[in-house]
This record gives sequence, C-alpha cells and structure tokens, in this order.
Amino acid sequence: MRKITPVAKAVAVVLTVVIAAGLGLWLYSADRTAGDTGHWAGSHAPDRIEVNASVLKVDAAAREAVLRVLVVPLGRFGEDDGVAPTGELRLLSSSSLRDDRVFPAHQRISSLDIPIALTGGAVTDYPFDGYEARIEFAAVHAGEPAPVLFTLDKVDSLFSFSVKDYRATEDQGGLDVRFSRSASVLVFALFMMITMWGLAIAVFFGARHLIARRKGLVWPSFGFMAATLFALAGFRNLAPGSPPIGSLLDYTAFLWAEVVIALCVVVAVVTGAITEQGKPDS
Repeated sequence: MRKITPVAKAVAVVLTVVIAAGLGLWLYSADRTAGDTGHWAGSHAPDRIEVNASVLKVDAAAREAVLRVLVVPLGRFGEDDGVAPTGELRLLSSSSLRDDRVFPAHQRISSLDIPIALTGGAVTDYPFDGYEARIEFAAVHAGEPAPVLFTLDKVDSLFSFSVKDYRATEDQGGLDVRFSRSASVLVFALFMMITMWGLAIAVFFGARHLIARRKGLVWPSFGFMAATLFALAGFRNLAPGSPPIGSLLDYTAFLWAEVVIALCVVVAVVTGAITEQGKPDS
C-alpha cells in the first residue's frame, strides 16, 4: 500500500478548507443576491406615487412581518423631488396591513414601519415553515386616485421571499408574497440536526464500550456524557429564528438525542456501580 506523504496530507487539508470556504461563499452570495432582488407592480407613469417597501423583520411566532415603507410622490404629485406631496396624500393599504396613512400637503414625508399579518404555515414546521401575505397599496391625492408603483425588497437575513402573483392596475400595485427560511438558516438547522445525532451516537458508543469492557465507574467519561446532555440544550437554543419547543427540529433530532444520551448515562452509571461492587476489595 502506498504511503501518504505529509505533503499530500497538508495539500488535502488545504483543499478541504478551500472547498468548504468556497461553498460558504457561494451560499452567502446566493443569500445576498436574493436579498438584493426587488419586485415591483403598478404604473410607470411620470406622475405617480412610488411606494418603496423593505421587509425588515419576519416574526413567525407572532405571524407578523414588518415593512419599512417610504412614499415618494413624483411629477405633479410631489415637490422637491418627491420629498413632500403637493396635496393631501392618503395611502390606502390591503387588509393584511393595519390601517391607512395620511400625509398632509407640503409636509416632508418620513419613512414608516408597517406591520403586516401573515397567513398559512406553522412555526413548528421549522426550519421548513412558510407564510403568505397579500400586500397592496393604492393612493388618493387631493381627493382623486393616483397611479401607484409598489416595489418590495428584503432586509431580514433569516427569511427569503418569493412573489406568487402580481396585482397591478393603473392606480394600484400589489404582490402576493410567500416567506420561507433563507438558505443559510436551512443549512445551519440541518447542521444542528446532524450534530445532535452525531453526539448522541458518540455517547452511545462510549457507553457501550464502558459496559462491554466492564470498566466500572469511569468518572471522566460520565462527566463528558452529562456535559453533552446539557450542552445540547444550549446548542438547540442557538437555532436561528428562535423556534419554539415542539418544532420539527426537536422531534427529528433534539429530543431523540437527549433521550439517547440520558439513557446512556443512566445505564452506564448503574452498570458501572454494579461492576464496582463485584470487584474484590484491595
């Protein structure tokens, strides 16, 4: 058998690190590109009301997302390059948003945070949960309907969104949106599941070795097992998005890993104590 030289081992390690880093950069680039992608619906008329919205945060437990909205009146509807409306501007929103907003004439328009209700899905499906929302805007300027161009992009790194349908008329712009966990969250959650099972299997084989070889009470090994039992709880709480107890992550990995480790600790300690009692006194 050909012996692997130290140089070959070093090259293999470097290549492994480069491949892993490259995969990470690819995932980051994919998430970044998705975050920079904007969607729009409505009118491109020179005289229009632009409604620019960004998804700041998606709270799956509260079934709510927060939009940061900036309204920009253009053409005959605005003054000072869209800083203020020339007449009273009323922004009408869909039923998923809380209420309508009124901007007085000739007063500077500031951005505002608007919560929207989410439908469908269940947070316990984490990390494969998804939610939907219909976001629509219309505008009334000085008592008359005005053309609207609605644009939407994303800021929250824990979620991605896709547009299911575009709703555009001359004086209304809207999108049917589906929110789902971002690729980075999915990768991290799957890594957590694999790690939990890996630690549980490692503890199982360690306990099996102690029992089969009748090692007795090996306290350093028991300390490692017990520390793993409690460390997994803290590790689980690091899951991005803070999923509630009872989610898919728990039923497929965390709870089973805890059960396996706890049983291994108890059985190994009891077996070790019996072994120690059977040994002759020195």
